[in-house]
Amino acid sequence: MELKSTINESFLELFYKEIECDIPQTNSKLNLHILKIENNQFCYHELVNHLRNHFISFSLSRKVIQDFEKDKRYGELYIKAASKFRDYNVNDGEAGELLLFCFLESHLKAPKILTKLEIKLSSNDYAKGSDGIHLLEVAEKDYQLIFGESKLYQDLTTSISKAFESIHDFRTRTKNNINDEIGLINTQLCKEAFDENLYQFLKSVIVPKANVEEPITKNNAFAIFAGFEINPKDEEKRLSNSDFHKTIKAQIRNEVEGKIEHIKKKIEEYSLHGYVFYLYVFPFMKLDETRKDIIKKITLAEEE
Repeated sequence: MELKSTINESFLELFYKEIECDIPQTNSKLNLHILKIENNQFCYHELVNHLRNHFISFSLSRKVIQDFEKDKRYGELYIKAASKFRDYNVNDGEAGELLLFCFLESHLKAPKILTKLEIKLSSNDYAKGSDGIHLLEVAEKDYQLIFGESKLYQDLTTSISKAFESIHDFRTRTKNNINDEIGLINTQLCKEAFDENLYQFLKSVIVPKANVEEPITKNNAFAIFAGFEINPKDEEKRLSNSDFHKTIKAQIRNEVEGKIEHIKKKIEEYSLHGYVFYLYVFPFMKLDETRKDIIKKITLAEEE
């Protein structure tokens, strides 16, 4: 039985793929996607349009979506999905969680099993644990359960450090830790699996049995979305479109490449060599304003 991604590769057409590389001396990968630039600005309106098409799959389970669609209750489905988000005025993190979901589904081709958002009873709940859990088939009968962590700070070093700090805490704390989360997935599986075959398949991967003839191998991995802010100087904003394009892309690339040693250091510091990390680094202009604006436009269905 196959669990399928809900987002195809057309989502990636919005971005310049600047870096996709292994991080030396680790089992981890670094990805830098830069949003398309027009007239010396990021094309946020195009990003919002794409995110509108995907936020329902992010915030609700497959089974809930299927139930609404079966009765053609599309308006109610939109409202139900939007109600899961916190008010955009105080919403600092959910834009990053949504973007990480989109990259994991479209770029890594790792379908969602569960997101924090869908199990919140109300938009004001604060759920501990990972932001989302995805499943990646590495090879036949070999899977990774990927736990997502999104951090958005002005400074890229801070975003990366805070993400690794959260992951370390998630692994080592006595309650709401990674093992509790795997138990939670197990109890929530019936919500994602809309048929018995899919349910049995997910169960066999999440808690694999070692004593069967052809055992399934499952390892835990982490995905990090590290958002940060870039501030083009006034003289850069006045550059021709082509010069701005080249200048800003080079700046961002240098900034991100300069963090590879820091990532290696964090993996070392927290003894995380046994885990695979998928890092998605994402630059924003006007970070605070933009992340709230994205949620506002999606959840209130505001026109550009």
